[in-house]
Amino acid sequence: MHIETNTAILVNFHKKIAILGSTGSIGVQALDVVDHYPEMFRPTILIAGTKVDTLVQQAIKYRPQWAIIADTTNYWKLRDALEPLGIKTAAGADAIADAMKLDCFDTLVNATVGYSGLAPTLAAIEAGKSIALANKETLVVAGDIVSEAVRRNKTRLMPIDSEHSAIYQCLVGEDRDKIRRILITASGGPFRTFSQQQIEAATLHDALKHPNWSMGAKITIDSATMLNKAFEIIEARWLFDVDGDKISPVVHPQSIVHSMVEFVDGAVKAQLGTPDMRLPIRYALGESVRLASADSPLDFSRYSTLTFEQPDVKRFPCVEMGHYALSRKGNTACVINAANEVAVAAFLREQIKFTDIYRVITATLQTSSFIQSPTYDDYVASNSEARERAAEIITKLQN
Repeated sequence: MHIETNTAILVNFHKKIAILGSTGSIGVQALDVVDHYPEMFRPTILIAGTKVDTLVQQAIKYRPQWAIIADTTNYWKLRDALEPLGIKTAAGADAIADAMKLDCFDTLVNATVGYSGLAPTLAAIEAGKSIALANKETLVVAGDIVSEAVRRNKTRLMPIDSEHSAIYQCLVGEDRDKIRRILITASGGPFRTFSQQQIEAATLHDALKHPNWSMGAKITIDSATMLNKAFEIIEARWLFDVDGDKISPVVHPQSIVHSMVEFVDGAVKAQLGTPDMRLPIRYALGESVRLASADSPLDFSRYSTLTFEQPDVKRFPCVEMGHYALSRKGNTACVINAANEVAVAAFLREQIKFTDIYRVITATLQTSSFIQSPTYDDYVASNSEARERAAEIITKLQN
C-alpha cells in the first residue's frame, strides 16, 4: 500500500465519524478534537470495549446514532440508559462488524489496542470508508491483506500514530523512490537508563511510568519493552511501501522529533511538536489539511538540547522483532503480536516478570505453526494458536 502524499484534499465539512475505542486514551482525545471543531466533525457511532458508564456519558453528550459495547454483559445497562434518548444500541463483535457497513458515517477512527481492531478495520475498508488508524496491530498482523483491501476499494488510510503521522508529513511533496531511510523515533520508555539487572527486577509500577506520554496500560508496557518500535517498523513498511531494511528506530528521549525521513541527496526532514496525540488526530481527521489550534506552541527554549542514540538491543531485545518478522514474512508478525498481547496481560496481572514478556514471545514463535502465504482465515487461526501456546508457556513459568 502506498499512501498518496502529494495531493492536498479539502476537509469534508460535517464529516461523520465512527470512533472504535471511544473510551480509551486515543478515543477520548479524538472526541476532544471534535469538541474544538464541531462544525467539521460529528461522531455518529461510538464503540467501547467494557467501560459502559463512560460510553453512556459520551453518548449523552454527543448524541450519536449508535452506541455499541463489545462486552455483551453490559448491554442492558447501555440500552436502558440510551434508548429512551433515541440512540440505538448494540453489543458484541458481530454488532461492531455490522456497524462498519452503516451509511451513517464515512470515516472510522480506529482507536483500539490489539488484534481486535483488525476485523472492524477490514469491514470498514470493504464498505468504502476512510480510515484514521491508531491501531497499529491491524497492519502488524495482516498488513498485506489490509493494503490490498485499501487499493481494491480505492479508499483512504491516514495514520494517527505520532511517528507515522510525522513520516507522512515529511513525505508530502516528495518522491517515495528518493527515500534513503525512515527513522522512527522512540522515547526509550521508562527503562532507558536502567541496567540489565534493574530491568530484570522491574515492577509493574515501574513499567507503567512512561516519561513523556500518557497512554493506556498495554501500549505503555509495549513502550517499556520497545516492542512498539518493532511494530511501528512493520506498520511503516505497509503504510509507505518501503522495504524494512530502510526503516530504523532511533532513541530520542525528549519526544519532540516524532520521526524523520532521509533522502538520497542526504537531506533529512523531521516533524517536531509537543508530545500531544491531538496533533496527529487533527491531521488525520482533516485529511492532511492543517486545522488551527489554540494549544500551547512548542517552546524551543525548554528544549535547547535534543539528543539521539541507538537502541540497546541487549537490554531491549524486542526491538529487533520488527525486522525479523519482515524478513521471515508469513504469519510471523501475527504470532509475535498474539504472544505479546497474552504476555503483557499476564504481566499486568503480575503473573510474570517484565523480562518474561520477551521469553514468552520467543518461545511462542518456536512452537507455533509457520504459514508462508497466509489468508485472512490463516491469520485468525494463527492468532488463536499463538495465544494458546503463549498461555501454556506462562503457566509453565509460574510453576
